[in-house]
Amino acid sequence: MSARDRLIVGLDVPTITEAEAIVAKLGDSVSFYKIGYQLAFAGGLEFARDLAQSGKKIFLDMKLLDIDNTVASGVENIAKMGMSMLTLHAYPKAMRAAVEAAKGSDLCLLGVTVLTSMDEQDLVDAGYEYDPHTLVLKRAEQARAAGMGGIVCSAEESAAVRSIIGPDMALVTPGIRPAGADKGDQKRVMTPADALKAGSSHLVVGRPIVKAADPKAAALAILAEMDAVLQAAR
Repeated sequence: MSARDRLIVGLDVPTITEAEAIVAKLGDSVSFYKIGYQLAFAGGLEFARDLAQSGKKIFLDMKLLDIDNTVASGVENIAKMGMSMLTLHAYPKAMRAAVEAAKGSDLCLLGVTVLTSMDEQDLVDAGYEYDPHTLVLKRAEQARAAGMGGIVCSAEESAAVRSIIGPDMALVTPGIRPAGADKGDQKRVMTPADALKAGSSHLVVGRPIVKAADPKAAALAILAEMDAVLQAAR
């Protein structure tokens, strides 16, 4: 895959109008977009379908978690929308139901391990007995066993997760920040180059591109950094 296939721009904006403007500014430089809750609940699901029909790849970041039948029903309909990737929380039963529902489609199911905005104290507060690193690895093993298409985790855990899931599963990392960029609400971040070197297959970049004065220039700079790593690895 080229850098362009690996860069996913997070359309973390409140309106379709703003999302359309970003897509127009980025043009052919970007082929892959993430749509999450904020935009999904402002007409983003239809927008996602339209983008997919126009030839763009869409990562639908819904982080599904429910009873098996409900998860399966949702996955079946999302697959019909032409989405490329879908997240669900990496709970074993939910993952197994989703994998069964996605059979025969091109939908890549991604298990969310531990959110990049959470640190050890956050997990303690939520009632977990594991530290972030241990929980990420445990859920990676469970995702591989369930037949998931990939994992979402912090780039800090990419190398360890890659050793567990092997070379073929996707490893998608949010919390990517170019050197010198504001971390925002992310607590576990990494530069694009370091994330690729650590084993990530896809990088999700939102605010450093979307909020840039020149989004296309910001995207091209990140793509150039990624290209340099990919070329060196060949």
